[in-house]
Amino acid sequence: MKRWSITLLACLSLAALTACRDGGPHMAAGADGAGPDAARIESVAMAASQQGNAEAEQRLRSWAARGMPVAQRELGILYRARPGQQEEAMRLLEQAARSGDAQAAFHLAESYRGIANGTSGISNAAASSGTSPGALAWRWYLAAAEKKHAKAALMLGLLARNGEGVPRDAARSARWLEAASELGNAHAMFLLSYVYREGQGVPRDATRAQHWLEESAEHEYPPALQELAMAVADSDAERAGHLLKEAHEHRRNNWNRF
Repeated sequence: MKRWSITLLACLSLAALTACRDGGPHMAAGADGAGPDAARIESVAMAASQQGNAEAEQRLRSWAARGMPVAQRELGILYRARPGQQEEAMRLLEQAARSGDAQAAFHLAESYRGIANGTSGISNAAASSGTSPGALAWRWYLAAAEKKHAKAALMLGLLARNGEGVPRDAARSARWLEAASELGNAHAMFLLSYVYREGQGVPRDATRAQHWLEESAEHEYPPALQELAMAVADSDAERAGHLLKEAHEHRRNNWNRF
């Protein structure tokens, strides 16, 4: 029957909006019972971003105006993609970040880094308020990393290595790459293997270099799989072939995962 052709995503989005509008039994309350929980807000945000659902966006605005950090973050992320609303996006993200939302802090840092690199539609003067955008990017990545946000820790490692927002510092970079690796970021693991192999900011350590390369490959990071394949090609051609095949598959299917 035709009604079974409705997609699962549409059903979930409709259910989320109905629950939020009606306040019925499907409405998941927050910790204080006064509003929707994070999962409900994120479900409505998905409807707004992926389907362009105006009612969902209005619901997000209403929740954000009530001071709900998750709604502020999700509305900020939605506005980041709209050139005319990027400054409002940063205002919302900062509100959420100051409430302790690590994901909001990460996205705010990304916005400031975009300004610093000239890839944002917001001018330096409009956003920096006397502090360089690069330094502000570091500040907010740090806020997110201190709450165990793995990709923020990775970014701190990259910024310290490249001297973006802070002085170039190989040891500092290595520390943050190690932190990101311990939190499970495969890209950081791959970079850390190189850091130990070359002794950049840490003593050379071939054992630790190999460990982090293997870990990165175990987490299906394509460059690590490829490099590991090259490393074992002479001693284990069969394994090398399997690794190269896996690297190719993950590059094709999971190109945006890392």
